[in-house]
Amino acid sequence: MRRVVITGMGAITPIGNTVEEFWNSIKEEKCGIDEITYFDTADFKVKLAAEIKDYHPENYFDHKAAKRIDGFTQYAMIAAREAFKDSGIQEENTDMTRVGTVISSGMGGLKSIEEQNAIYLEKGPDRVSPMYIPIAITNMAAGNVAIDLGLKGESFAMVTACASSTHSIGESYRLIKHGYQDVVLAGGTECSITPTGVAGFMNIKALSQATDKIRASIPFDAERSGFVMGEGAGVLVLEELEHAKQRGAHIYAEVVGYGASTDAYHITSPAPGGEGAARAMENAINDAGIQKEQIDYINAHGTSTPLNDKGETMAVKKALGEKANTVYMSSTKGNTGHLLGAAGAVEAICCVKALQEGFIPPTIGYQVKDEECDLNIVPNHGIQKDITYAMSNSLGFGGHNSSIILKKWEE
Repeated sequence: MRRVVITGMGAITPIGNTVEEFWNSIKEEKCGIDEITYFDTADFKVKLAAEIKDYHPENYFDHKAAKRIDGFTQYAMIAAREAFKDSGIQEENTDMTRVGTVISSGMGGLKSIEEQNAIYLEKGPDRVSPMYIPIAITNMAAGNVAIDLGLKGESFAMVTACASSTHSIGESYRLIKHGYQDVVLAGGTECSITPTGVAGFMNIKALSQATDKIRASIPFDAERSGFVMGEGAGVLVLEELEHAKQRGAHIYAEVVGYGASTDAYHITSPAPGGEGAARAMENAINDAGIQKEQIDYINAHGTSTPLNDKGETMAVKKALGEKANTVYMSSTKGNTGHLLGAAGAVEAICCVKALQEGFIPPTIGYQVKDEECDLNIVPNHGIQKDITYAMSNSLGFGGHNSSIILKKWEE
C-alpha cells in the first residue's frame, strides 16, 4: 500500500484566517466565541456563536464572483487556495488529472436557502434566483475549489454531519493509498450561523444558552450545557509519499490510520457505552498497524454537550483500555466553537501542528471536573511534549463516527 503524507494546509476559523493565525491563537488560548452579529437575536435564547472575524469577501473575490457563491463555498476556496499554495503543487510537477477534491459541508448553503425562500414568499417563484441551486447545494464547495485550482481528479462531497470532514480526510487517504489518486485536497467548510440554523439546533436542545463566552463551550466540564456554533473551513493536501519526495515537497505529517463506523442507534444520541465511536477508533488503530498504547494525544470531538462528552469518554475507555487513563486528550471547540462539517479538518490541522511542534493544545474554559468524563483532559494551558501519534475523532448526527491517526513526520 502507498504511504500518504500531508504537504499543505489552509484554514479560516473564528480565531484566525490562516493556519498560522489559527495555531498561534490555539497556543495563546484565545476564544473566538462572542455575541452573534449576523442577525438580531432578540427572540433567541441563544446569543453566542463563533463567527469569522475581519472577513471581507472583496479581499478574496471580485464582486460578481462573491455574489455567485455562498459563504460556505467562499471559506472552502480561501482555505484551499492557502493549502494549495503551501503545497507547491503546480502543473509542472503534478498531473492535475490525478489530483482529487473531497471537501465536505454538513449544512451547505443555508444562508442562501434562507434568502431565496424569503424572496419566494414575498415576491413569488419568478423572482427566485436562477443561481439558487448551484449556489446552495452542498457539493459546490468541492466543485468550485476544483474549478478555481484546475483540479481534474475525483471530486465529491462527504456529508455525514459533524463527522463530514474527518470522513473526507479518511476517504482521501484511501484514494491515494489504493492508487486512485496521487494528491487530494481534503477537508470541510461551514457557514450556518443563520436564523434557522441557530433556531434548529437551539430547539433540539443542542446549543448552550450561556452568556459568558468563556463558559459557553466547555467540553468535558461538569457544567457544560451544549455546543456553540462556529463557522469556517480547513483543507489539507494529502499526497502519495514518493510523489511528494520527487517534487521536493515539505512534509508536515503522515496519515497512517482511518476508521469509520455507524451506531445504527438514534438520529442524534450516541450508542450506549460509546460502542460505535469506539469501533471507529479501533478500526483506525488497526489500519495504522500500531498498538493502542502508542496513541499519545487525542483531539476529541468534545462538543460540550452532556451526551457527547460522556459517550466519547466511554468510547475512548472501550477503545484504548488502560491507556485511556494516561493518553492526553483535549477539545479545541472551546476556542473555535463547533464548526460542524468543518470541525474535523480544522482539528486535523491542530493535530498536525501539535505533532510538528511538540505542543498539546488545551481545553480552555475547563473548571469543574465531571466524574463521568474522568480521562486525562488537558485543562486551560497547553503542554510542551514531543508526541508521535495523534488521533482525531469526529462524531455526527445519524450515528456517523470517524477517526484518523496522524504520525509525526520522520525521514
